[in-house]
Amino acid sequence: MTAPSFQTLALAATAPVARLTLNRPERLNALGATMMRELIEAARWLDGRPDVRVVIVSGAGRAFTAGADLRDSPVTEASTRSGNSWAVRREVGQLGLRMADAIESMRAVTIAQVHGYAVGGGVVLMAACDLRVAAEDAVHGYAVGGDAQVAGRHQHHAAEDAVLSIPEVELGIPLAWGGIPRLVREIGPALTKELVMTCRRFSPAEAKAAGFVNRVVPAARVAAEAEALAAELVRMPSVPLTITKEHVNSVTRAMGAGSTSFSDGDALLAATFDPESLEAAQKYLARTVGRKRD
Repeated sequence: MTAPSFQTLALAATAPVARLTLNRPERLNALGATMMRELIEAARWLDGRPDVRVVIVSGAGRAFTAGADLRDSPVTEASTRSGNSWAVRREVGQLGLRMADAIESMRAVTIAQVHGYAVGGGVVLMAACDLRVAAEDAVHGYAVGGDAQVAGRHQHHAAEDAVLSIPEVELGIPLAWGGIPRLVREIGPALTKELVMTCRRFSPAEAKAAGFVNRVVPAARVAAEAEALAAELVRMPSVPLTITKEHVNSVTRAMGAGSTSFSDGDALLAATFDPESLEAAQKYLARTVGRKRD
């Protein structure tokens, strides 16, 4: 069966290992409405291929993904001025959640191969994958908190090293897309609160120490490491491998009972059009975009 073609993704589905690549390098693989819909479609297509046992999710170019794409945001369809009904606007608001759920519920084992920036929704996409391999050539001493945080933001890092952050609160919106329950599941409530509330960057080494990342390797080896991990999984008998994934996921769902994401989109839309949130977003974009232009 020939793999479908996409506008924003590249899919190489040579069984037993497929590679799903976010393929908008000129936009640092930002997650727009088109890409999210195509990720849902790709996940469904791969679920129809029982010979594909492992899927590696990676990003083309200099980044895994820079997070939500403001130029192709579904939020424009969700404004009350759009003329769309409440049901349509709510469905649009839940698009990121449906994308993350589609990746997480895939039958195949998924591996996030992360280099460069993994921002906001990119961290949620990592959390939706079963296993994570990240690039970091050395310990860069990412600063934590206060004035040191500002220094850490400007600290040099190798071009391909993974840099993780969750800037949504600073943008004036809550972390949505099922991000909060997924992060609480992976790293616990205290660290989730710190990373989401402070919006500070964190390194692959810190993410590994917290149990969020499985393997940290030099940037030049990150693709080979993800493929080696995939080969280890493929060598295992398929039935107990699949059962183990489903068993672990069912246990984590039971542990997180009550931590649901059904209203993520509603909260996101409510905050997005709040005047204070709009002002915060403008300040954040002026600072970050302006700094990149300098």
